[in-house]
Amino acid sequence: MAVRVAAIGMNHWHSLYDAAYLRHLNEMPDVEIVAIHDEDKSIAQHRATELGISPSIFIDYRKMIESINPDFVLALGRHNKMAEYCEYLITSGIPFIMEKPMSFTSKELKPLVDLAKEKNAFTSVPLQQRMSEFSVYAKELIKTNQFGPITHFYSRLNRPTSERYPKWGSPWMLDPEISNGGCLRNLGTHGIDIFLHLTGESQEIEVTGAQLSWDTYNQSVEDYASILLKSKSGILGTIEIGNGFPSEGTDGEWKIAFKHAILSNRDNVTTLYTEDGSTTINLPKPNGSPALQAAINAFKNKTPPPITIEDCYNAVRIIDLSYLKAGNPYNSAEV
Repeated sequence: MAVRVAAIGMNHWHSLYDAAYLRHLNEMPDVEIVAIHDEDKSIAQHRATELGISPSIFIDYRKMIESINPDFVLALGRHNKMAEYCEYLITSGIPFIMEKPMSFTSKELKPLVDLAKEKNAFTSVPLQQRMSEFSVYAKELIKTNQFGPITHFYSRLNRPTSERYPKWGSPWMLDPEISNGGCLRNLGTHGIDIFLHLTGESQEIEVTGAQLSWDTYNQSVEDYASILLKSKSGILGTIEIGNGFPSEGTDGEWKIAFKHAILSNRDNVTTLYTEDGSTTINLPKPNGSPALQAAINAFKNKTPPPITIEDCYNAVRIIDLSYLKAGNPYNSAEV
């Protein structure tokens, strides 16, 4: 029997573009999109038309959940509405997957982490980089301890121009009153989460430096950020985020240094460097949206979600600490 999925807050660009969650759900043979919500009915209808499906359309997500009673929910939405959606779904006992950052601030998200634990709620987050070739192989190297302890981590995620947000129907991302920040708020979760995931140290992370820039586009939200992290055991992290890549694609790089080796990924090529030279790593590359599929599989198999609300909170907390370190430019970062 197909998993009946309802979608909340489809004004987010990831509904159809980039991560394109609705498109991936629609291609899963064991999933049926039964309802789509957005406060703007035309947006919800547009999403359905683009997919070539005829789900029920709602402008009130509560009425949608009450009348449709879905098996599972995809929740996106504007950042300043995410915590509201999240709390409702946890309280209602509806299993769901929700786009990061799940809230306006980490302070807003923390009580929802506690509520999810209390309710034993199924709360998943599609942090796709955990399932990348780089991350999977790095985790294997860490388990074997073949090259000694980790010394430092580096990531750069520089995406195309911020103009993609209005182009994809989400101009709100450029309004700090709604988004609570730019590239750091939106993209920073990925690099931070991989740092926490690979080091295994999600607590007592120190933000030793943070800087932001608005100089590429001179918009209301930052278009470049770099942050410096230090774990309790002394592992250093350098994370760069931007919206300054001048064409389609990503200027990206991932690197983890061990005492006796470096693993890097650049231009989708993963390479291991050791004293014996370099080796190109070829692992099966996942198709579609692996984190989304993993969440659906976990739900069907009645197992815990692979990536949880607490994982998201741990990364978002560091984002807020970074904004505070950089002077709290929007006067809205809270931990």
